[in-house]
Amino acid sequence: MSKGLFITLEGGEGSGKTSVMLFVKEFLESRGLQVKTTREPGGIPIAEQIRSVILDVENTEMDEWTEALLYTAARRQHLVEVILPNLKKGVTVLCDRFIDSSLVCQGYVRGLGVDYISVLNLFATRGLFPDLTLWMDVTPEEGLRRINANSGREVNRLDLESVNFHKKVQEGYRRIQKKYPERIVRVDADQSLEGVYKDIKIVLETFLEKISLRDSLEGYM
Repeated sequence: MSKGLFITLEGGEGSGKTSVMLFVKEFLESRGLQVKTTREPGGIPIAEQIRSVILDVENTEMDEWTEALLYTAARRQHLVEVILPNLKKGVTVLCDRFIDSSLVCQGYVRGLGVDYISVLNLFATRGLFPDLTLWMDVTPEEGLRRINANSGREVNRLDLESVNFHKKVQEGYRRIQKKYPERIVRVDADQSLEGVYKDIKIVLETFLEKISLRDSLEGYM
Protein backbone atom coordinates (compact mmCIF):
# COMPACT_ATOMS: atom_id res chain seq x y z
CA MET A 1 0.00 0.00 0.00
CA SER A 2 1.93 3.02 -1.27
CA LYS A 3 -0.58 5.69 -0.24
CA GLY A 4 -2.01 5.90 3.24
CA LEU A 5 -5.69 5.41 3.97
CA PHE A 6 -7.86 8.36 4.97
CA ILE A 7 -10.59 7.49 7.48
CA THR A 8 -12.90 9.98 9.16
CA LEU A 9 -15.33 9.96 12.07
CA GLU A 10 -18.52 12.00 11.84
CA GLY A 11 -21.59 12.53 13.99
CA GLY A 12 -23.58 14.89 16.15
CA GLU A 13 -22.49 16.23 19.52
CA GLY A 14 -22.20 13.52 22.16
CA SER A 15 -21.90 10.69 19.64
CA GLY A 16 -18.77 9.26 21.30
CA LYS A 17 -16.25 9.97 18.55
CA THR A 18 -13.40 10.52 21.03
CA SER A 19 -13.71 7.03 22.52
CA VAL A 20 -14.28 5.47 19.10
CA MET A 21 -11.16 7.13 17.67
CA LEU A 22 -8.95 5.40 20.23
CA PHE A 23 -10.57 2.03 19.46
CA VAL A 24 -10.19 2.47 15.68
CA LYS A 25 -6.55 3.54 16.07
CA GLU A 26 -5.71 0.48 18.15
CA PHE A 27 -7.57 -1.82 15.76
CA LEU A 28 -5.77 -0.48 12.69
CA GLU A 29 -2.40 -0.65 14.41
CA SER A 30 -3.11 -4.29 15.32
CA ARG A 31 -3.43 -4.89 11.57
CA GLY A 32 0.04 -3.46 10.97
CA LEU A 33 -0.91 0.06 9.89
CA GLN A 34 0.83 3.21 11.07
CA VAL A 35 -1.86 5.65 12.21
CA LYS A 36 -1.92 9.41 12.67
CA THR A 37 -4.90 10.76 14.64
CA THR A 38 -6.06 14.34 14.27
CA ARG A 39 -9.19 16.50 14.38
CA GLU A 40 -11.07 19.30 12.68
CA PRO A 41 -11.27 22.13 13.11
CA GLY A 42 -7.80 22.01 14.64
CA GLY A 43 -4.93 19.56 14.59
CA ILE A 44 -2.26 22.24 14.08
CA PRO A 45 -1.57 25.67 15.66
CA ILE A 46 -3.16 27.81 12.93
CA ALA A 47 -6.29 25.66 12.69
CA GLU A 48 -6.59 25.46 16.48
CA GLN A 49 -6.60 29.27 16.62
CA ILE A 50 -9.38 29.33 14.03
CA ARG A 51 -11.22 26.66 16.05
CA SER A 52 -11.17 28.87 19.12
CA VAL A 53 -12.87 31.64 17.16
CA ILE A 54 -15.51 29.33 15.64
CA LEU A 55 -16.47 27.65 18.90
CA ASP A 56 -16.15 30.61 21.28
CA VAL A 57 -19.44 30.84 23.19
CA GLU A 58 -19.20 34.64 23.00
CA ASN A 59 -19.36 34.66 19.18
CA THR A 60 -23.13 34.25 18.96
CA GLU A 61 -23.44 36.88 16.22
CA MET A 62 -21.19 35.04 13.77
CA ASP A 63 -22.60 35.08 10.23
CA GLU A 64 -23.27 31.66 8.66
CA TRP A 65 -20.95 32.32 5.71
CA THR A 66 -18.22 33.59 8.04
CA GLU A 67 -18.53 30.31 9.94
CA ALA A 68 -18.36 28.29 6.71
CA LEU A 69 -15.29 30.16 5.45
CA LEU A 70 -13.49 29.79 8.79
CA TYR A 71 -14.08 26.03 8.78
CA THR A 72 -12.80 25.82 5.22
CA ALA A 73 -9.69 27.88 5.99
CA ALA A 74 -8.86 25.68 8.96
CA ARG A 75 -9.42 22.58 6.81
CA ARG A 76 -7.09 23.81 4.07
CA GLN A 77 -4.22 24.50 6.47
CA HIS A 78 -4.77 21.19 8.25
CA LEU A 79 -4.77 19.39 4.90
CA VAL A 80 -1.42 20.75 3.72
CA GLU A 81 0.31 20.39 7.09
CA VAL A 82 -1.04 17.07 8.35
CA ILE A 83 -3.28 15.03 6.08
CA LEU A 84 -1.49 15.09 2.72
CA PRO A 85 2.08 14.71 4.07
CA ASN A 86 1.08 11.65 6.11
CA LEU A 87 -0.91 10.06 3.29
CA LYS A 88 2.05 10.47 0.96
CA LYS A 89 4.26 8.66 3.48
CA GLY A 90 1.83 5.73 3.58
CA VAL A 91 0.46 6.63 7.01
CA THR A 92 -3.23 6.04 7.68
CA VAL A 93 -4.85 9.31 8.77
CA LEU A 94 -7.74 9.02 11.23
CA CYS A 95 -9.56 12.34 11.51
CA ASP A 96 -12.36 13.49 13.81
CA ARG A 97 -14.57 15.34 11.28
CA PHE A 98 -13.81 16.47 7.74
CA ILE A 99 -15.79 17.73 4.74
CA ASP A 100 -19.05 15.95 5.69
CA SER A 101 -19.39 18.09 8.82
CA SER A 102 -19.45 21.21 6.67
CA LEU A 103 -21.88 19.71 4.16
CA VAL A 104 -24.22 18.90 7.04
CA CYS A 105 -23.85 21.87 9.39
CA GLN A 106 -23.26 24.74 6.99
CA GLY A 107 -24.80 23.29 3.85
CA TYR A 108 -27.95 21.71 5.25
CA VAL A 109 -28.55 22.95 8.81
CA ARG A 110 -27.48 26.57 8.27
CA GLY A 111 -29.26 26.55 4.92
CA LEU A 112 -26.33 27.71 2.78
CA GLY A 113 -26.81 24.87 0.31
CA VAL A 114 -24.99 21.55 0.22
CA ASP A 115 -23.85 22.16 -3.36
CA TYR A 116 -22.36 25.58 -2.53
CA ILE A 117 -20.51 24.24 0.51
CA SER A 118 -19.33 21.23 -1.49
CA VAL A 119 -17.79 23.46 -4.16
CA LEU A 120 -16.16 25.66 -1.51
CA ASN A 121 -14.60 22.71 0.29
CA LEU A 122 -13.56 20.77 -2.80
CA PHE A 123 -11.74 23.90 -3.96
CA ALA A 124 -9.86 23.97 -0.67
CA THR A 125 -9.10 20.23 -0.59
CA ARG A 126 -8.53 19.81 -4.34
CA GLY A 127 -11.21 17.14 -4.47
CA LEU A 128 -9.96 14.95 -1.62
CA PHE A 129 -12.55 12.70 0.03
CA PRO A 130 -11.99 10.10 2.78
CA ASP A 131 -11.65 6.45 1.81
CA LEU A 132 -14.05 5.55 4.62
CA THR A 133 -16.29 7.58 6.91
CA LEU A 134 -17.81 6.18 10.09
CA TRP A 135 -20.99 8.10 10.87
CA MET A 136 -21.74 7.83 14.59
CA ASP A 137 -25.52 8.23 14.49
CA VAL A 138 -26.78 9.34 17.90
CA THR A 139 -30.25 10.68 18.63
CA PRO A 140 -30.14 14.35 19.72
CA GLU A 141 -31.71 13.53 23.09
CA GLU A 142 -29.06 10.92 23.90
CA GLY A 143 -26.24 13.08 22.62
CA LEU A 144 -27.29 16.05 24.75
CA ARG A 145 -27.79 13.78 27.77
CA ARG A 146 -24.20 12.60 27.47
CA ILE A 147 -22.93 16.16 27.09
CA ASN A 148 -24.76 17.29 30.22
CA ALA A 149 -23.51 14.27 32.16
CA ASN A 150 -19.87 14.95 31.24
CA SER A 151 -18.83 17.84 33.45
CA GLY A 152 -15.23 17.73 32.20
CA ARG A 153 -16.16 18.13 28.52
CA GLU A 154 -15.38 21.32 26.60
CA VAL A 155 -18.53 23.42 26.23
CA ASN A 156 -18.59 25.15 22.85
CA ARG A 157 -20.93 27.37 20.84
CA LEU A 158 -22.63 24.41 19.16
CA ASP A 159 -23.61 22.96 22.53
CA LEU A 160 -25.74 26.05 23.11
CA GLU A 161 -27.89 25.35 20.05
CA SER A 162 -31.48 24.12 20.47
CA VAL A 163 -32.58 20.49 20.29
CA ASN A 164 -34.09 21.31 16.89
CA PHE A 165 -30.61 22.24 15.61
CA HIS A 166 -29.24 18.84 16.65
CA LYS A 167 -32.23 17.08 15.07
CA LYS A 168 -31.45 18.86 11.80
CA VAL A 169 -27.83 17.74 12.13
CA GLN A 170 -28.95 14.12 12.37
CA GLU A 171 -31.24 14.56 9.35
CA GLY A 172 -28.38 16.22 7.47
CA TYR A 173 -26.14 13.23 8.04
CA ARG A 174 -28.90 10.92 6.80
CA ARG A 175 -29.06 12.89 3.57
CA ILE A 176 -25.29 12.98 3.08
CA GLN A 177 -25.03 9.24 3.79
CA LYS A 178 -27.57 8.60 1.02
CA LYS A 179 -25.48 10.78 -1.30
CA TYR A 180 -22.28 8.80 -0.56
CA PRO A 181 -23.48 5.31 0.49
CA GLU A 182 -20.30 3.52 -0.62
CA ARG A 183 -18.08 5.71 1.55
CA ILE A 184 -20.18 6.61 4.59
CA VAL A 185 -21.17 3.78 6.93
CA ARG A 186 -23.77 4.38 9.64
CA VAL A 187 -23.03 3.12 13.15
CA ASP A 188 -25.74 3.05 15.82
CA ALA A 189 -24.14 5.28 18.46
CA ASP A 190 -27.11 5.10 20.85
CA GLN A 191 -26.02 1.62 21.94
CA SER A 192 -23.34 0.74 24.48
CA LEU A 193 -19.67 1.27 23.66
CA GLU A 194 -19.24 -2.49 23.49
CA GLY A 195 -21.93 -2.70 20.82
CA VAL A 196 -20.43 0.24 18.93
CA TYR A 197 -16.98 -1.35 18.97
CA LYS A 198 -18.38 -4.66 17.74
CA ASP A 199 -20.14 -3.01 14.80
CA ILE A 200 -17.13 -0.88 13.89
CA LYS A 201 -14.81 -3.88 13.97
CA ILE A 202 -16.97 -5.60 11.34
CA VAL A 203 -16.97 -2.46 9.17
CA LEU A 204 -13.20 -2.07 9.40
CA GLU A 205 -12.50 -5.74 8.66
CA THR A 206 -14.69 -5.57 5.56
CA PHE A 207 -13.06 -2.31 4.47
CA LEU A 208 -9.51 -3.65 4.87
CA GLU A 209 -10.41 -6.80 2.94
CA LYS A 210 -11.64 -4.65 0.04
CA ILE A 211 -8.45 -2.57 0.13
CA SER A 212 -6.31 -5.70 0.16
CA LEU A 213 -8.23 -7.15 -2.79
CA ARG A 214 -7.96 -3.88 -4.69
CA ASP A 215 -4.20 -3.74 -4.14
CA SER A 216 -3.82 -7.37 -5.23
CA LEU A 217 -5.74 -6.73 -8.45
CA GLU A 218 -3.68 -3.62 -9.21
CA GLY A 219 -0.56 -5.73 -8.77
CA TYR A 220 -1.64 -7.95 -11.65
CA MET A 221 -2.27 -5.05 -14.00
